[in-house]
Amino acid sequence: MKSVRSPILKVASKAPTGIAGFDEITGGGLPHGRTTLLVGGPGSGKTVLSLQFLVYGAEECKESGIFVAFEENSKRIVANAESFGWKLAELQRKKLFFMDINPMPDMVQSGDFDLRGMLAVLEAKSNETRTRRIVFDAMDVILALLPDEAARRREVCRLHEWLLARELTGIITLKAGGEYISTRSEPPFSFIHFLVDCTVILNHSVILGVSQRNMRVQKYRGSSFDEDELPFVIGKNGLEVAVAHTPSRVDAKITNERISSGVERLDTMLGGGYYRGASVLITGFSGTAKTTLSGAFADAACQRGERTLFVSFDSDGAEVIRNLASVGIQLGRYVKSGSLRMISARTITGSAETFLARIKTLAKEHKARCLVIDPVSTWSKSGNALTARSVAERLIDWSKANGTTLVCTSLLDEMSSQSEGNSSLQISKIADTWIHLNYLLQAGERNRGLSIIKSRGTAHSNQVRELILSDSGVTLTDTYTAGGEVLMGALRWQKERADRVANEVNEVAMKLKRVRLDAEEAELEVRVKSLQTELLAKQVEKELLVRTTESRKGEISQGLTRMEELRGADATKPDRK
Repeated sequence: MKSVRSPILKVASKAPTGIAGFDEITGGGLPHGRTTLLVGGPGSGKTVLSLQFLVYGAEECKESGIFVAFEENSKRIVANAESFGWKLAELQRKKLFFMDINPMPDMVQSGDFDLRGMLAVLEAKSNETRTRRIVFDAMDVILALLPDEAARRREVCRLHEWLLARELTGIITLKAGGEYISTRSEPPFSFIHFLVDCTVILNHSVILGVSQRNMRVQKYRGSSFDEDELPFVIGKNGLEVAVAHTPSRVDAKITNERISSGVERLDTMLGGGYYRGASVLITGFSGTAKTTLSGAFADAACQRGERTLFVSFDSDGAEVIRNLASVGIQLGRYVKSGSLRMISARTITGSAETFLARIKTLAKEHKARCLVIDPVSTWSKSGNALTARSVAERLIDWSKANGTTLVCTSLLDEMSSQSEGNSSLQISKIADTWIHLNYLLQAGERNRGLSIIKSRGTAHSNQVRELILSDSGVTLTDTYTAGGEVLMGALRWQKERADRVANEVNEVAMKLKRVRLDAEEAELEVRVKSLQTELLAKQVEKELLVRTTESRKGEISQGLTRMEELRGADATKPDRK
């Protein structure tokens, strides 16, 4: 059952360590002017954490520090820390001082001794350098020389009181085996736990052959803190604690800007492409072109002039460039120009936490605005699957907080169903866009299909499109269905060819019918014209007949009138009109 974290309250009297994640879980750092105990087995990171605490104090807080080494020689400590880039040689001249108190292996103890002499030397040095931070590394070595438990308790109390009186922020480290952390047995020097104000337990173990480091803040007087055990890594810049939540994501800038996926027709399906700063998950079986889609995205990003980091877990960078060139994606030119950096993750060994820390460092160094990880599912094989899932989630949180557009691929098990939910990472729930690639077997062929399962904040196509890879590039075909089934490949070509032949036959039949209708129409037009001519003749004939009849009637009337006038008859009668 997952514990519920209470909000961490920052206390003013904190000494920041500069360790990513640690200051967050402690609310600001170690208790200022108090003593902190670090307990852990070999290789757990006690010395690195202590030294990083002093370096940060000297560089950023302008506080001088002293490192008291009871076991390892300070020269070896400085040499080992050079890989972190802390500029210890420069700090040793002004702000950071080392003191070796290493009992010789052949030393013969004679009589009792105490720590007063050492504290007197430290008193003079701290006054001279105005020291505010101090580390006692491997205190158990010197305590083991004391004769009994009472003497050990007395000297530890003496040291503790000396630190408190001078308000020094101190760290004491003790060795402990892994069995101590995992059992309830009383640890050596257990009384120290009750004296100090803060106790941090470091654990280094191996799970499924993969190194895993975890830490837990066991106590912190006067302050709230994250009580859960959290993973951490020792990276290029020192320790980095993986906090389970990323508050900075809340302040991530939200934008409606769209960027191309590198495939024009996929952009159309997505309603304009990916959102800037979104997390995109591409799932599918081996060979379904997950890397190809990732390469197309990287190509489009570089064309826009955006610096891009491409992390490959399956192949060397040169192989990825060569393989993508076969489908028209030319990434080599961008590698030469410096806008694209190809990383083979096979060179990174360790846990999923190590992968995440390394990738974040590489992205910051390259100032990447776009990030591709192919495939992220490899992390599930890096020891603890639950840790790998948490790492994948924090990768997405980190990319959003930094405004980085993230494209991850995830390889599915071909023996399982086509659901990403079967993957041990199960990051599809928090990804913004989920694109799924699969195979469709038809007519003895295996064709690639692409579908968008989800894309938050935008309308998107619900169709399954065939993904076509060719020398000219990557594209998607229009959906083609027959009898309610989506056809792809040769079966689609065969069906389309049959449809074209049928269309041609129909077109010829339509042309013949059109010719016949045109002939019949012409014949009817001739007949209509002939009838119109005959009608016109009849109308003329009728008009002539009427006019002739009227003319004869007029002539007859005029003749009769004239005859009467000639005969003089009926002269008194009125004239006829």
